[in-house]
Amino acid sequence: MQFLLAFIVAAPLLGAVAALLPAPPGLKGKSPGQAVLRHGVTVTGVILAAAIALTLGFDHDEPSRFQATTDISWIQALNIRIHLGIDGISLPLLLMTALLFFLCAVYSYFKLPEGPSPKAFVALLLVLESGTLATFAVLDLLLFFLAFEMVLIPMYFLIARWGGAQRQAAAWKFILYTLLGSVVMLLGLLLIGLNSGTFDMVALASDNGRGLTHTTQILAVLAIGTGLAVKTPMWPLHSWLPDAHTAAPTVGSVLLAGVMLKMGTYGFVRILLPVTPDGMHTFAPYLGALAAVGIVYGSLACLALARKGNKGDLKRLIAYSSVGHMGFVLLGIASMTPTGVNGALFANIAHGLITGLLFFLVGALKDRYGSSDLDTLAGVTGAALYGRAPRLGALLAFAAVASLGLPGLAGFWGEMLALFGAFDPAEGLSRPAFLTYVAIGASGTLLTAAYLLIVVRRICMGDPKSGPEVTLADVQHYEFAAWTPLVALTVLAGLWPAVLLGLTDPAVQKLLAGGNA
Repeated sequence: MQFLLAFIVAAPLLGAVAALLPAPPGLKGKSPGQAVLRHGVTVTGVILAAAIALTLGFDHDEPSRFQATTDISWIQALNIRIHLGIDGISLPLLLMTALLFFLCAVYSYFKLPEGPSPKAFVALLLVLESGTLATFAVLDLLLFFLAFEMVLIPMYFLIARWGGAQRQAAAWKFILYTLLGSVVMLLGLLLIGLNSGTFDMVALASDNGRGLTHTTQILAVLAIGTGLAVKTPMWPLHSWLPDAHTAAPTVGSVLLAGVMLKMGTYGFVRILLPVTPDGMHTFAPYLGALAAVGIVYGSLACLALARKGNKGDLKRLIAYSSVGHMGFVLLGIASMTPTGVNGALFANIAHGLITGLLFFLVGALKDRYGSSDLDTLAGVTGAALYGRAPRLGALLAFAAVASLGLPGLAGFWGEMLALFGAFDPAEGLSRPAFLTYVAIGASGTLLTAAYLLIVVRRICMGDPKSGPEVTLADVQHYEFAAWTPLVALTVLAGLWPAVLLGLTDPAVQKLLAGGNA
């Protein structure tokens, strides 16, 4: 177990180096880039297999205990250690990350985005995977920061070199926003480490803020929370996200929504809730207010993009929907209750699966139509996917109803639990204020249903005979391979939520109790 976790974090980096080396004789394939693309599928597949083995070996009777731990000294002068470990909070995120990277590698093997060398593409993908996996596995504040920052450069180049229109501007906006947020976050992490005498996240969580003054906690939450809020993204620090998603290649959008946004909310749960509880208690009402505004703002922006004649880009629409969905995650965290935090963690996983599938589907539509503009896709009588490509249309409708939170699918449980947590927030928090946030969030669910049903009506319905003459290929074999696991897990999590909640709840109870439960 100890070896498996270290292997999962380090192996993608070794794979990235190997991707840049010349292919061995006999493994070059039919085209120059085929061997390196096969290499990407192999490495991500091995990482996924290791993550599954780690999950099977995980002691599910004690999900609140950190397992598969590695703890060795790294920089003695600063008391920084290479400390790795997983519990019921981080394990699902680790497994979902490994799965999404494997599916993206499979998809790219058959549908590589236009851009420079495939070697560079695969190497950047693997470096990105290592950084995201490390973020969910490290238990040292400075290692967390290094892993958190490690993903920025690979994603910048994936957008800037393999993206679509306006990719340079979008990539620069992405890197500037996230880097500025990270600088502020580093100051907060140093403030905690230097005042407490340790950067060890387990020791800090067990101390539960007792070694930090109230002022120190306030400053730390403000600094660290700002950096995490940019990555989440939280309104009004979200404006880099729509541009990045619109310009990014399909796999870039999948990973940005499915994995990278989760790094921000994970930081709130793993660091701020247990380490600075008094500071979080002070800021929780404001965090809840911003989350509620984000829910409605994201939904209204999507409604505007979905309206006929507004030239709304589908990728941009889904990006704005992420602002709303992540608002529910932040609202659950702001409640500071086990119910709300469990809902936030469940919504994190559900959003990764469903929005990852949505970006795959929109990428497929763009490949077929040459555009992701909703008015172009709808035409006069609708794109009529039900008639022209029924499987593709059915999958798009499935992803849409899953995203709007249909009971029985994964999107329902997380948002419902987040609202329940906010309905009865932690002791000392203003219940009238949080009831207001619940009312606003509930109205956001109605707006979400409205814009997603409009999208389904405009794209999937219509008369294929009277519309523009377009020959569409239905779901291809490689698309079926990449999308089926996401569909299956969305249904499984919706019908059997106890699988995930059984992992997260004991860990959340212990985390909120300061390591004493």
